[in-house]
Amino acid sequence: MVVQTAPYRPEAFEFVRDGIGHTVAILNRATESGESRHVSGQELCMGLCDLAKDRYGPLARAVLASWNVHRTEDFGRIVFKLVEAGLLSTTERDTLDDFRGVLDFDETFARQEVHSRVLGSN
Repeated sequence: MVVQTAPYRPEAFEFVRDGIGHTVAILNRATESGESRHVSGQELCMGLCDLAKDRYGPLARAVLASWNVHRTEDFGRIVFKLVEAGLLSTTERDTLDDFRGVLDFDETFARQEVHSRVLGSN
């Protein structure tokens, strides 16, 4: 199946798919059983921001913006485009609203930039 990527760049879709694995790995480490479980929209948004910080450091915000990803709702739109293409699945309770306003990107990524300046790395 073909994914209609507009208005997002294809890299954003690859990043979200990678981010699902990243988030699942973090959540599975956090559970004693280690069993996979459903990832909520909020959890995925936090995992995606964590992955962006890990991969791109202080440039995370700029990289996401270059893909036309400016807020957590954009992550949700990408997820649901992947669902429409048959590449991901959701539960009947999952909605785009699960991704709305989870984190403020300016605030989330500014904290990292300040943190990296304090550590002396740019």
